[in-house]
Amino acid sequence: MKTIVRRAALTFVSAAAAAGMLVSPAMAGSAQAAPNPLSAAVGSSDMPQIFVGSSQQDLRNIAWDTRNNLHNAAGALPPQLAQQARQAVDGAVNGMFPGLINERSGGWAPAPAPAPAPAPNPHHGGYRIDSPCPVEARVCVDLNGNRTWIQHNGYVTYGPAVMSAGAPGPETETPRGMFSVVRKVRDEVSIPFDNAPMPYAVYFTHAGHAFHEGRVDWLSHGCIHLMHQDAVTYFDQLHPGDLIYIY
Repeated sequence: MKTIVRRAALTFVSAAAAAGMLVSPAMAGSAQAAPNPLSAAVGSSDMPQIFVGSSQQDLRNIAWDTRNNLHNAAGALPPQLAQQARQAVDGAVNGMFPGLINERSGGWAPAPAPAPAPAPNPHHGGYRIDSPCPVEARVCVDLNGNRTWIQHNGYVTYGPAVMSAGAPGPETETPRGMFSVVRKVRDEVSIPFDNAPMPYAVYFTHAGHAFHEGRVDWLSHGCIHLMHQDAVTYFDQLHPGDLIYIY
């Protein structure tokens, strides 16, 4: 704070000195020259004092009052010198407190807050599919239509993709209802079925049901088969906890 105060004091001393230098030539030829009005203003008891402990706002107020007093004192000078003196004072004030003069003179306004960046549009497909799948579901599976898609707030973001599901029967059919992603295994195999490959497995039950790469022209033992690129996309975009709705 002492450094700030010292700089502020030097600013106004410099301003007064600069203005005084402008005045001196005009007064040098007169033995009866009056005291320099700017020097008198700086030394006047009416001038606000810069003191240790002043806040930044206090210093700005002091700077503004000092600038105005020096401007008023310059009114005793010839018009051309008065203008030059005021410019010297304003230059010093602007150097120490940028923007202060415009702010206090009514020419300043706070910069408008930047407009919020538009939210990225997650609706890559930009459309809804007429289905019973709820908007909160991340993935929808239409067993009768052999199709599935990924969505966000009810809007399609990927798909629909062709798929196949479990064969009819209590031991093989794919369960219906709301589920959630349990875990993912990139290079999975099915131990109960002779280590059959299940690449890009995304499990949605603890009983072993999963999305994974497989032939979409074959019925499964309950899993949902996807073509390679679809399986990769589901594996990359789905995460534990994402809701899966199968109907």
